[in-house]
Amino acid sequence: MKIIKYFFEFVIIIFLFLIFKLLGRKLSSDLGCLISNYVGFNFRSKKRVSANFKKAFPTINNEEENKYTKEMWCNFGRTFAEYVYLKEFRENKKKHVVINGSEILDLTKSSNIPTVFVSGHFANFELMAMELDRKNLNIAAIYRPLNNFFLNPLMEYWRKKYICNYQIPKKIYGRKGDGTRQFIKAVQAKTNIAVMVDQSVTQGKKIDFFGEKAFTTSIPAQLALKYSYQIIPISIRRVEKYKFIIDILNPISVDKKKDDEFSIGKKINETIEKIILKNPGQWIWTHNRWKV
Repeated sequence: MKIIKYFFEFVIIIFLFLIFKLLGRKLSSDLGCLISNYVGFNFRSKKRVSANFKKAFPTINNEEENKYTKEMWCNFGRTFAEYVYLKEFRENKKKHVVINGSEILDLTKSSNIPTVFVSGHFANFELMAMELDRKNLNIAAIYRPLNNFFLNPLMEYWRKKYICNYQIPKKIYGRKGDGTRQFIKAVQAKTNIAVMVDQSVTQGKKIDFFGEKAFTTSIPAQLALKYSYQIIPISIRRVEKYKFIIDILNPISVDKKKDDEFSIGKKINETIEKIILKNPGQWIWTHNRWKV
């Protein structure tokens, strides 16, 4: 039964969080890497990860695939361990996170042009919305609640307290409620929106991603075409194990007379592809991205 499975997952995760808190940020990050590598290589998504690599890198050899897979699981484990240190990242007293392209954020803030920030699950992806919020950009982050209903309240508490207070939940099949009304209010108020665009969605457009059709969210395109939002890609990369660089890219060009949801979605997917190719081991390859 799922309820039993979720409960035991919750107990194990809380136990690990307590261990991580006792060890300190760097040691817990290293331990998370070790645990994740061990568990990940024996995980049932191993075949999917391999298949996904071959879609993005048709000529990849076993050595490269193993290297990127190991890097991915290590980053996944480090990110998991770092959740208990969100407060430390938020304060950023030791400059764990630096931003390239701050001038783009400053211009966005001063121009009062509503912006949708698009990104993916790179490195410690939670830190991107956190930094946008720290810059007082009036940001609302769209997120997917966890399936584990024991763990989800804790994660939502941490997200709202340390990452971004304005959280808009996506709809989960079989659960009551979603963030549709919150989203509409945010758009009407011209609130800046942060959304992940690198995973498959149930409602979207079939657009090429690494040469194969993949359901792609049309939220950024709709905001640009209907509400004159600008689209700014943002990415994050892990450096020296424990530090991060956030890159704010130039806005994606949108011509309302020529562009539509497909063409804008294609531009966004191409941008995400380029980011992934720069650091393949820092993207989460376990997701069934090409599910259509």
